[in-house]
Amino acid sequence: MTDFELDPTLERDSFPVAEIGLTEVRLMNDSRFPWLILVPRRTGVTEVHELTPLDQTMLTFETAQIAEALKDFTGADKINVAALGNQVPQLHVHVIARFKTDPAWPGPVWCAGDAEPYKNGSAKAFIERFSSTF
Repeated sequence: MTDFELDPTLERDSFPVAEIGLTEVRLMNDSRFPWLILVPRRTGVTEVHELTPLDQTMLTFETAQIAEALKDFTGADKINVAALGNQVPQLHVHVIARFKTDPAWPGPVWCAGDAEPYKNGSAKAFIERFSSTF
């Protein structure tokens, strides 16, 4: 795992939260949505089926663990989980807390316009509070 490198776009657009088992957990820099990304720390993987069966199981487990923690932490109406990879080929899973009052509801967050970056240390505060929940 020492040769793992995070895609530059993911690094630029998100903040590190934690490393758990297989994945690096990151917070997307869009304050409109509590939006986490799980990136398996495996080199050259773009699809779930390219992971070993054990890594597939770990990714599923860690995704569910983070989704449950995010739902409990935010009180979201819905948790969306997606792995698209159309713009960033490195395998990553989006875990997004959704609210009926959020600016994209009921559509996908990708249609909500430009991201609104966190300001004044609010990303750090979110990460510290959320990290204490799992």
